Amino acid sequence: MATLKLEIVTPEAKVYSEDVDMVTLPGIEGEMGVFPMHVPLITQLTAGEVGVRKGNQDYFLAVGEGFVEITSDKVAILTDMAIKAENIDEGKAEEARKRAEARLAEKLDDEEVANVSAALAHSLAQLKVKRRGR
Repeated sequence: MATLKLEIVTPEAKVYSEDVDMVTLPGIEGEMGVFPMHVPLITQLTAGEVGVRKGNQDYFLAVGEGFVEITSDKVAILTDMAIKAENIDEGKAEEARKRAEARLAEKLDDEEVANVSAALAHSLAQLKVKRRGR
């Protein structure tokens, strides 16, 4: 069976680089599934969950905003955050969510709203991935 090379890169490091069977992505127009031989595409990602199918196993990562380039045999994700489910600290993510929600209730300028909203989206993505399957 054909596979895809999935690479997930943040400003700090290459977080993931493996051959996989399928990838699901949080696109700006909704969730998208990518299989081998997909039509070439470049699109924007929203903060959310990336699902990876490899053999009979499913793996999940929380990602922030970014971009994805899809070719027939490769998916390259460039994002500001990517964390594997097993590396997410649920307590810290929950604290970050609460802090961000409290800050959004304050009077903030547009730049602060954008920064706090991004932090909230990051924490919600982490919580979604960590709590999956409970």
